[in-house]
Amino acid sequence: MTGRAEFAPPSSPDPDGCPVCAAKQPQVFLSVGGQDYFRCLSCEARFLAPQHRLSREDEYAHYLHHENHADDPRYRRFLRKLADPLLERLSPASHGLDYGCGPGPALAEILRAAGHNVALFDPFFAPDPAPLSSVYDFVTCTETAEHFHTPRAEFARLRGLVRPGGWMGVMTCFQTEDARFATWHYRKDPTHVVFYREATFHYLAQLWGWTCHVPVKDVVLMQRPVSR
Repeated sequence: MTGRAEFAPPSSPDPDGCPVCAAKQPQVFLSVGGQDYFRCLSCEARFLAPQHRLSREDEYAHYLHHENHADDPRYRRFLRKLADPLLERLSPASHGLDYGCGPGPALAEILRAAGHNVALFDPFFAPDPAPLSSVYDFVTCTETAEHFHTPRAEFARLRGLVRPGGWMGVMTCFQTEDARFATWHYRKDPTHVVFYREATFHYLAQLWGWTCHVPVKDVVLMQRPVSR
């Protein structure tokens, strides 16, 4: 044993195409601990084979062990990576939605303290679907997109929640080096099933006809054009 993670290419590609952009025939990537991963040659996303995802019940049980408290100063500083550049772009008293807010909606509190109105939705911790029937000046999705089992459908929903001229803010840890993927801490979270590169969001923005800004690593601000 060398102490390095043992991995090898999975035996066959996912038959349903890329779950992020729907491109056909994603490429086999590697297998780690019996889990198969693939990569899309179009949007550059990496993703876990569907058969290796947790059940909804096991996923929820794992979330209960997260310690992301709204009053934790370190967690709030972490969220300001997205909040600060987004706030620079918002008009006063904007209306927004924190999608995937979790049990402690710290980001919503930060944005509310800056004078904005923020609704909440989370499939586990704030499941009331009423906020999904409105449109908003901005929609945030922090440390959530990596959990999407159907990211193409989720992003389609998010786009529909943003009014023309509005913003979508996404924060997720960008995947960078394939050689380190097997030992990457982000991959080891069993609820993380999709891994995005910065290039993934530029590809999606071009596909949608939106603009894409990356103010800092792991943060994407995408603006819907006024004409759409």
